[in-house]
Amino acid sequence: MARAQDLPEVPSGRSLQLASFGEPIAIAKLLSLYLQVFDTQPGVKLQSEVLDYKRVQDWLLASLLLDPRGQYPLFSASHIYAEVRDEQRARQMLAFVREQFDADPNRRWPWLAHAVLLARHRIKDLPLAREYARALRLGATAEDVPHWAQQMEIFLMADMSEIEGAKLLLGGLLASGRITDEQEAKFLERRLRALGGNVMAR
Repeated sequence: MARAQDLPEVPSGRSLQLASFGEPIAIAKLLSLYLQVFDTQPGVKLQSEVLDYKRVQDWLLASLLLDPRGQYPLFSASHIYAEVRDEQRARQMLAFVREQFDADPNRRWPWLAHAVLLARHRIKDLPLAREYARALRLGATAEDVPHWAQQMEIFLMADMSEIEGAKLLLGGLLASGRITDEQEAKFLERRLRALGGNVMAR
């Protein structure tokens, strides 16, 4: 019967480079595919939470290093391996997503945004969710990053009763002129008033 330790160690970086024959993206996809199908073997279906998560991370990281623009490894980390019942493993995978976010925040923000939601609603760790949301606000600053992703910290602060800080961030966001959608601006103004803040005339 297959066991968690049956997941082998990822090949060395040098071995992967040699095997790629100048096509690292193809090898990166093969690594992701191998990991994806590993839990389905003849006669057995492994659950994600019984896998050796240190080795899972190694496989995901190897794929990312070969193809830094690839999205599937962090999709897998946040939507598959972090959504397990084992809280320790979930936290381990969320930490991996957070660490890898810094390498390309404007491309990898969706996976950290999902990590915020998991930390908030599944693990129920508000400080951790806020830590991730703050990294999202400060790191993902490209124009095509949606405002809701950059606003997650504000609403988490309100949930944590950090009202003054939430008002400052929300008021500053409205005053910055970055919110150009009228409906979104009105929604945020209502939230600011609900927190007891003053809305400046636009």
